Amino acid sequence: MTTNIDAPLINRVAESGLITLNLEDFFPKAPFAAFDLKPYLFMELILKEKDFREVCKNFDWAQYQGKNLLVFCSADAIIPTWAYMLVTMHAAQFTENIFQGTEEEFLKAHYFNEIKNIDATTFEDKRIVIKGCGNKPVPTEAYTALTQKLLPHAQSIMYGEPCSTVPIYKKKKVPLNL
Repeated sequence: MTTNIDAPLINRVAESGLITLNLEDFFPKAPFAAFDLKPYLFMELILKEKDFREVCKNFDWAQYQGKNLLVFCSADAIIPTWAYMLVTMHAAQFTENIFQGTEEEFLKAHYFNEIKNIDATTFEDKRIVIKGCGNKPVPTEAYTALTQKLLPHAQSIMYGEPCSTVPIYKKKKVPLNL
């Protein structure tokens, strides 16, 4: 086999017409902060309204400026709904977003909303690669939701990197009956 050393390099991946979607691009921009209700429970079981109102009134909520605040209780206790509402009322002016739950639960909800807002018709008959492997924690559910959103529109869907993909879906060609 002979090769022409003077021949220009051709990037076949770039010329393939593949569109790469990277779910990390939808990762929340604001950092996370946690507010655990456990330290404010009496005997790690009960949240006393009067005491908790006082805590909320005197708490430094400004420390959550511009952050996604995750409000949860790490103790196995029944937390009244009003407690989350009270935290929200005090923290809302400082935070980017307030979510009742863990970071994992927040990310699932966040990605679901982001994917819901994608105009899938822009991918009509396109070859899509949903990028895998990254540096940010993208929930598996996000890959499932994006695949479901793209199925009616994409010509094909693959997972991985453009140079090494796993085929997921390919639109079947309907034969013409003449």
